[in-house]
Amino acid sequence: MKCGSKPELAPLAYTKPESPRMQAPKLYLTNTLSGAKEAFAPADPKRVTMYVCGPTVYDHAHIGNMRPVVAFDVLYRLLRYLYGANAVVYGRNFTDIDDRIIAKARDQNVALEAITARYTDSYLANTDALCALRPTHMPRATAHVGGMIGLIEKLIACGCAYRADSGVYFAVATDNDYGKLSGRTPDEADKARIDGEDDKRAAADFALWKAAKLGEPAWEAPFGSGRPGWHIECSAMIAAELGETIDIHAGGVDLVFPHHENEIAQSESATGKPLARYWLHNGFLDFSGEKMSKSLGNVVLPHALLEDWQGEVLRWALLSAQYRAPLEWNRALLEQAKASLDRLYGALDRVWSAPDLEAAPPAGVLEALCDDLATPRALAALFALASEANKTDDPATHARLKCEMRAGGALLGLLQANPKDWFGAGDEDAAEIDALVGARVAARAVKNWAEADRLRGMLAERGVEVMDGAGGSTWRRIG
Repeated sequence: MKCGSKPELAPLAYTKPESPRMQAPKLYLTNTLSGAKEAFAPADPKRVTMYVCGPTVYDHAHIGNMRPVVAFDVLYRLLRYLYGANAVVYGRNFTDIDDRIIAKARDQNVALEAITARYTDSYLANTDALCALRPTHMPRATAHVGGMIGLIEKLIACGCAYRADSGVYFAVATDNDYGKLSGRTPDEADKARIDGEDDKRAAADFALWKAAKLGEPAWEAPFGSGRPGWHIECSAMIAAELGETIDIHAGGVDLVFPHHENEIAQSESATGKPLARYWLHNGFLDFSGEKMSKSLGNVVLPHALLEDWQGEVLRWALLSAQYRAPLEWNRALLEQAKASLDRLYGALDRVWSAPDLEAAPPAGVLEALCDDLATPRALAALFALASEANKTDDPATHARLKCEMRAGGALLGLLQANPKDWFGAGDEDAAEIDALVGARVAARAVKNWAEADRLRGMLAERGVEVMDGAGGSTWRRIG
């Protein structure tokens, strides 16, 4: 698999399900709803459902926006391994109607769709470059307005929502469980009153529907022309694509309140059923000690980083801390990620000529990921395999290590490239290097050490390291 080309799971043959999956460790995930690490058990092992909140497509995503993409892509890969690729249904939305989108379209004097299409394409190009699998469903909010209207009608009918001149609002006081995810009370929302919503009954009440304004997009509804509020969008898209109750709902920790809290309130008030059984939240990406965000003006854009770094380097950097922990983003982190991948690809290159075999992911990787996605431990397990690969010349061991490194890497979205491609050798360049290595092997065979050393020096000048072993000489790029 090459990152940036609508990734799918690498075509690597895992050992048959009856062996590794039956023996796989139990998956534990930290559930924000309970505040505890819990054993994961889907409601239906034949249909495991997960939803991750996606972007509002009014601007380019920053690298902090990629953290939930990468973290929960690892979870998606793990679930596919544990339950089967066809059993996992993963949704991630695009919010394509929003005040900021409308403002940008107005400022640039273009159609709303021109803005949303541009930044949707940009987002997908970035997620592809970071080796993230595309979700099963990627719904757009504007395609589900009918479902939002139906959900709002239910909430009005049951007395949980009310109409006002400025729109339709959810009455937080009607939900006795409000705050169960975040631990925050309705009183803490007092400071969140929004301009134009002065006619709502309580400050904590939130907009389900915004009354139409001149020059803005609007849809007809029984409760008046207008457009949906942010929170109702995800509730309707989840219900349409995944069901009324899903196994996992995930996103950044900044979404716990108010977005996810409000999703729970409106969905559960309408259906009487839990919205999600497990809630997962990733920590912030920090830049110079501050949360990375557009409002702070300290964002770093993936497409700019990709001019200097491979997508897999960015992915490794994002996985270098466990997903719930904060992560400091800086150049040193990227340099360390590049060096780590160079080391692993160098070891993989050493065993690359070994045959492909069916292989289960190594126990160290699988056990780490099943322990609340402990990616630093999983990466350390790959290093242990690399160390072994660099110490042995046994062909059978080479075959095992090659396949274990690839299988473990596949769960992390790493190590799926040909090592020669990773180190940047094109076909013509590789042929020249192969010729120099072959000439050096011939010189060593007749004990012409001076010529062998001269050729090694020529290769070193080209940034090539030669590795001699019982199975012959191999090479890798080191710069």
